[in-house]
Amino acid sequence: MPTTIEVLEKSVQNLPPTELAKFRDWFVEFDASRWDVQIEADAAAGKLDALADAAQSEYRSGKAREL
Repeated sequence: MPTTIEVLEKSVQNLPPTELAKFRDWFVEFDASRWDVQIEADAAAGKLDALADAAQSEYRSGKAREL
């Protein structure tokens, strides 16, 4: 019995080009939205504080440069 992923892969492989383009656009937006939710949750939980502190420290010590 095929897994859900295998069924999805087969379905995506069989999409006509116009439908594949629509799916790709939808998935990019979906994936970005999920990423945003995860980053917001991590930030709220303080999981990114050490990274932010390290970046600010490097900037203040002259180890970073403007982009």
